[in-house]
Amino acid sequence: MNFEELTALIQSQIEDAKVQVTDLTGTQDHLGLLVVSDIFAGKMLIQQHQIIMDILKEKLKQEIHAVQIKTMTHEQANAQGIQI
Repeated sequence: MNFEELTALIQSQIEDAKVQVTDLTGTQDHLGLLVVSDIFAGKMLIQQHQIIMDILKEKLKQEIHAVQIKTMTHEQANAQGIQI
């Protein structure tokens, strides 16, 4: 799985997205995703994750076996000191 390609895919669908991809197992098919975007403001966590899952739908069929998703707004990321 090309992490740059995955980042570009998410950013093509969410204009202000900052994306961090982590290989959780060393096999490059179990991924941790941190996506920071203001598109998540006012949405429940499940809605935020559904946005990401919809974007990854085709990759999940072929290239990604499992994904751990963490979503937050830019304000939340700044409050936690997260820099991407």
